[in-house]
Amino acid sequence: MNILWLLVLIVFYHGTSSNGVVTNVSNRPDVVNVGAILSHLSIIGKVAKVAIEAAVDDVNSDPDVLAGTKINLTMQDSNYSGFLGIVEALQFMEKDTVAIIGPQLSVTAHVISHIANELQVPLLSYSATDPTLSPLQFPFFVRTAQSDLFQMAAIAEIVDYYGWKEVIAVYVDDDHGRNGIAALGDKLAERRCKISFKAPMPAEVNRDQITDVLVKVALSESRIIVLHTYAGSGPDVIKVAESLGMMGVGYVWIATNWLSTNLDTDPQLTSDATENFEGIITLRMHTPDSELKRKFVSRWSNLSSGKSINGAFGLSTYGLYAYDTVWLLAHAIDAFFNQGGIISFSNDSRLTELKGGSMNLDALSIFNGGNLLLKNILQVNMTGVTGSINFTSDRNFIHPAFEVINVIGVGYRRIGYWSNYSGLSVLPPEILYTKPPNRSSANQRLNSVIWPGQTTDRPRGWAFPNNGRQLRIGVPKRVSYLEIVSQVEGTDTFKGYCIDVFTAAVNLLPYAVPYKLVPFGDGRNNPSDTELVRLITTGVYDAAIGDIAIITNRTRMVDFTQPYIESGLVVVAPVRKSNSSAWAFLRPFTPGLWCVTAIFFLIVGFVVWILEHRINDDFRGPPKEQVVTVLWFSLSTLFFAHKQNTISTLGRLVLIIWLFVVLIINSSYTASLTSILTVQQLSSPVKGIETLISSNDPIGHQQGSFARDYLVEELGIRESRLIPLNSPEEYARALKDGPHGGGVAAVVDERAYVDLFLSTRCEFSIIGQQFTKAGWGFAFPRDSPLAVDMSTAILRLSESGDLQRMHDKWLTRSACTPQGTKLEVDRLQLKSFWGLFVTCTQRNSSLLVEARDLDVFRHFLHL
Repeated sequence: MNILWLLVLIVFYHGTSSNGVVTNVSNRPDVVNVGAILSHLSIIGKVAKVAIEAAVDDVNSDPDVLAGTKINLTMQDSNYSGFLGIVEALQFMEKDTVAIIGPQLSVTAHVISHIANELQVPLLSYSATDPTLSPLQFPFFVRTAQSDLFQMAAIAEIVDYYGWKEVIAVYVDDDHGRNGIAALGDKLAERRCKISFKAPMPAEVNRDQITDVLVKVALSESRIIVLHTYAGSGPDVIKVAESLGMMGVGYVWIATNWLSTNLDTDPQLTSDATENFEGIITLRMHTPDSELKRKFVSRWSNLSSGKSINGAFGLSTYGLYAYDTVWLLAHAIDAFFNQGGIISFSNDSRLTELKGGSMNLDALSIFNGGNLLLKNILQVNMTGVTGSINFTSDRNFIHPAFEVINVIGVGYRRIGYWSNYSGLSVLPPEILYTKPPNRSSANQRLNSVIWPGQTTDRPRGWAFPNNGRQLRIGVPKRVSYLEIVSQVEGTDTFKGYCIDVFTAAVNLLPYAVPYKLVPFGDGRNNPSDTELVRLITTGVYDAAIGDIAIITNRTRMVDFTQPYIESGLVVVAPVRKSNSSAWAFLRPFTPGLWCVTAIFFLIVGFVVWILEHRINDDFRGPPKEQVVTVLWFSLSTLFFAHKQNTISTLGRLVLIIWLFVVLIINSSYTASLTSILTVQQLSSPVKGIETLISSNDPIGHQQGSFARDYLVEELGIRESRLIPLNSPEEYARALKDGPHGGGVAAVVDERAYVDLFLSTRCEFSIIGQQFTKAGWGFAFPRDSPLAVDMSTAILRLSESGDLQRMHDKWLTRSACTPQGTKLEVDRLQLKSFWGLFVTCTQRNSSLLVEARDLDVFRHFLHL
């Protein structure tokens, strides 16, 4: 850029020589030369011209401001030309000018700022709002209005507030337009939004060029259009949009502050013009209400009277900032003189070297006090008609704020404010400055809006483009579990549970969706759903439907709808029925529990004997009899049939507690034994996923399923152990063969498939618990608004019961019924109890032998 402005100097500038003399003026001169560059006939320029002249008159008429020094203002009309603006700036530089107000355009400001840097003359622009005019690159450029960086931040927050994700940017293709839209893109990205299509226009655009641009916009999906252009060409764009039907229901137009400038400057706009603007949202730089502002606004009619051949014009915010720019400069000049500053100029040695020829470049002088004046400009702290004027460290005004305006009928209304302090609000920012900042989403508010088409319903912000193109929706071409999704043989149509859900959801949308189902897969193996999802990111498909599990690595590529079915990974393994044994009556309790129970029977009997034998005759007698009494008493409590009475209070208390324990043990034993003997008991060597992780047996999984990646990446199972299976028949064969017969120990698959598989195969069962939580959803590109609407439709299907009915139609099957199995509960068999009978018989036999021997002994004694 330095080379650029130097070439401009060399080629275009013709000045008069100052003969290299250093000019010095007294400390407080009578006048100070200040220049101004603006387009007198432009919408911004004509207002700024009046405001600047009024400010200069007010400063010069107040002796307290500059202590008698007057501002000598020279205005140059750039007449919409960047070239003339550059030449006029050069002319100011040869006339001992200490500062320049302007330029009006950001494009011109980029070039002139290089000149200002070289000659150290501050530029104060009230309208060059390009955010890339950085103080690091252009230290002598001072923006005295709000940067477009904040205007774009406000637009990004509005887009996010209404829940839109994509916008189209229509802008003028110059520094002002490109850099403003670049800032908008950055601010949208901070809120996970984006510019989906950029539509640049030439700076001097005609109707045909506007039409070409807007036709491309109309063919795009997004209906949120941000129009960033100039006040002169903006209305032409809106007029063409109206003729193309782009100002109707469904569209959203957000105009930068060029539109509010038009409305403020020309309050007598024709009804046709305002009708074109109806429903548009625009921004206006916020200037707080104050006494200074009210006084200046009341003077405006007299100030602007007779200034334009087209009649009176209104006061825009640019006029207010132009007025304050003069006052800001006046205060800085006063501080400059108070600090001993001297207005003096010296030759630029680099230009002196180019003295030869007719260019007379040595007429351009360096302002020796430029750095001091710039420092004082940046340190000004005053209150003007625009409010508090104070620069931050990055040379922006403190508390940037905008008004959010909705154009309606023949006028407009303010629907809220945006400030860098607290975001969107219906309260003026100056009220919020007294409170702690609150940028929470719940605190962001705007009043109701009348959108294009005179509707108050928030537009959804997108539509299918009118280019005749259908959405290409990928559908997996499965070879198994065809109930879920399958292609009808010999046709391009599909059927199945997923297809019914998708069709029903699409029918609930409030708009038509043109789409075409495209098969994905070779028809010989189940395709990879992850690969299908990846093809959405490359643009091969616009969406994907089917049995697509919502898992982490897929959500990084696309957006999913609300799950329409729950499904997680489970383990399926062969099971066998446990046969009843002769000792089945011992199975309810573990050996440990049997031992502890027996010990406690003895302990309780012994405790009761200790408490009772001294006072209770039932617990007295010979030692052998007392031992038998204790054993009999403790065991008889099992059946609540003890005949010994307890007399002591402590004995009764112990017995009550023990009887309660016996009741619980007895009931638990009865229930457990009942379950063991009447409910079919199934067993499997595989106890769950933990068994598979710790073993080295092969594991089956469905071809194309995410189960393989999960087992390898999440559970650390070696890939060599995994065997892909393609159909339920392969599942059954591999499970029957087992790990030692060339098959698998178990199959890991999603619950929905497993339920279908087990509906006809009772020799297998789910082992353990479901060890992942997932669901199936439809996949769409990132930030696709269709994904949101489809999710809403799926929720409606769920709430109405239609989703369950579709599930029952395709996926619900009656439970399997093996041959020979009866519906009634199994009858108990002798083999479950013969151990009891044998034990009882043996015990009775031994007692009879003992009794017989005792009788023989007694007979012998009698003899």
